[in-house]
Amino acid sequence: MKKLILLFVMVVSTIMAGCSSNEASGDGSGTTLTFYSTATSEEDKKVISEAVAAFEEKYPDINIEDNYPGDGYEDMLRVKMAANDLPDLFDTHGWAKQRYGEYVADLSEMDWVKNLDPALDPILKDDEGKVYAYPLNQAKDGISYNATLLKEYGIGPPTTFEEFMKALEQIKEKSDGGVTPFWFNGSDKSALGQYFDQFATPLLVTDEEHNYEEELLNGTFDWSHYTFLVEKLLEMQEKGLLNKDVLTAQIQQQAQLMAQGKIGFTLASSSLGPAVEDLNPEVQVGVIPMPTIHEGDEPSWIGGERHTVAIWKDTEHMEEAKRFIKFLAQPEIAKKIAEGTSLPAGLKNVEADNYFSEYYRKYEDVKVQPYFDRIYLPSGMWNVMGSTGQQLLSGKMTPEEVSEKMAEEYKRLLEQ
Repeated sequence: MKKLILLFVMVVSTIMAGCSSNEASGDGSGTTLTFYSTATSEEDKKVISEAVAAFEEKYPDINIEDNYPGDGYEDMLRVKMAANDLPDLFDTHGWAKQRYGEYVADLSEMDWVKNLDPALDPILKDDEGKVYAYPLNQAKDGISYNATLLKEYGIGPPTTFEEFMKALEQIKEKSDGGVTPFWFNGSDKSALGQYFDQFATPLLVTDEEHNYEEELLNGTFDWSHYTFLVEKLLEMQEKGLLNKDVLTAQIQQQAQLMAQGKIGFTLASSSLGPAVEDLNPEVQVGVIPMPTIHEGDEPSWIGGERHTVAIWKDTEHMEEAKRFIKFLAQPEIAKKIAEGTSLPAGLKNVEADNYFSEYYRKYEDVKVQPYFDRIYLPSGMWNVMGSTGQQLLSGKMTPEEVSEKMAEEYKRLLEQ
């Protein structure tokens, strides 16, 4: 009887091993590469998936298992880093050097590097010349707005924070409360974190007289300087300039409401424009760089790398992984991905014509500043920015308490 049981176990084990082998290689032959991306919008996922399918058609011996974990991406990658077992290919989403630097292969010898947009050099290259990831596109984040509505109301795109506040109040007045001046999907704390992160740059970095880079980097920053942004967000809520459901609104509502002409300004991904166009071609979505806060400063884009492809330095399939990136870097493929994600390409030899092209051309002389938290804050502060924003708007914290909490967590995380 024991021999029969042992034989049964051996047979099952053999079958399972065979199944695992087949799953790992797609059809039981060739090489399978795992690829994790931070793409969340359906438009972004679609264009990346199409590029994967085109690669697999050209190289039938290589299968790409593309994954889009959404909000769970960072936690998933942290676990994989701790186990030193990363995907063959993965998205560094703004952390190519600082978080993933020791885990990624050097791509500096690849042909496409000579065409890397110089604006991405500080983010994707180091002083020794190592190239950390291939950029599928590059971010130029600002504030999205209903250009059709602003034209109708005779409101010019604001260039200063003071003008921005005035525009919000004009929208409320001219629409008789029918349009939300500044809309947030605040059920997701990241939406409020985005507000603080994008406005922190003009508040604390770009103006010469109010530049706190050194203090932020060496741990001596006085967080009372941050309170301005907190007070202004609360002021917006108290004046009825935010959506009443700011703490329960969902991201899925954003395009619908913009298409219905019920949003003035919002912080959104580049996919908002095409999504609104599909719903209502009569509504034009525009985008502006971040307004200045201090007199004499210049507006700035916030961004750098958006979606990238890096190779795990310990992958067993380095040649195949590089072949995939080489394929993605072909001008026709790079152009299609940039246009499909409505963002500029990461290569200077690729001219992408997308939904926001006229705005990127209009503001082509505006400098791109890196995301504030990725340069000046220790890992973990993004969640603090978002959660304190929620607590502020729910009445659980005052602006001063928010800044105190930021200071406390900043110090704690910096020491880690």
